[in-house]
Amino acid sequence: MATITWHGHSTFSLQADGYNILVDPFFSGNPSAQTKAEDVSADFILLTHGHGDHVGDTLAIAKRTGAQVVGNFEVGNWIMAQGYDNVHQQHIGGGFQHPFGHLKLTIAFHGSSMPDGSYGGMPAGLLITSEGKRIYIAGDTALFSDMALIGQGGLDLAVLPIGDNYTMGPEDGLAAVRLLKPKAVIPCHYNTWPLLAVDVDDWQAKVSAQTATRPVVPAIDEAYTI
Repeated sequence: MATITWHGHSTFSLQADGYNILVDPFFSGNPSAQTKAEDVSADFILLTHGHGDHVGDTLAIAKRTGAQVVGNFEVGNWIMAQGYDNVHQQHIGGGFQHPFGHLKLTIAFHGSSMPDGSYGGMPAGLLITSEGKRIYIAGDTALFSDMALIGQGGLDLAVLPIGDNYTMGPEDGLAAVRLLKPKAVIPCHYNTWPLLAVDVDDWQAKVSAQTATRPVVPAIDEAYTI
């Protein structure tokens, strides 16, 4: 049984096959976060791209916990250049069987630069298969029609940004649900700052009314069982 917990913005923790996995661990400086970076556990840290609100506290958490950092080639190079070597590098379209399950990096339409402004490679989504469940975490992305391909084979959960301005907004997020056809969807990357303000209740109602997908809108630090 896998569980996923939203910590605000695009930060999630996933417990799967006995491992603690963090995705884009942005705690310090995240006005939505209630959990502190020094209080989280991690065996793996998965990074979708290099922006500061996604790399976040990766180095501090990794150095404290010994977690393996997984990301694209350029993000991995940057992490190692900061003096941390427990890194696994993948790239778009590539999959790998990690101890927690299989991880494939998918395309995402966005940008990627590291906190110091250096090049962060191509942004990615995460397609995770663990404990018989398939989870798609889109990362920061625009809507794209090949989401229909990502949904082939079935998805137990999709995690989609809906905050607009930098990523998909609510309408494109709704279109993404139609393409992906997941059993459940969790929104993210919204209401962190006024620029990302979204009526999430309205979006949830539209997903329920217009698709067969179950919308799940967790409170901060609330876990959802997949």
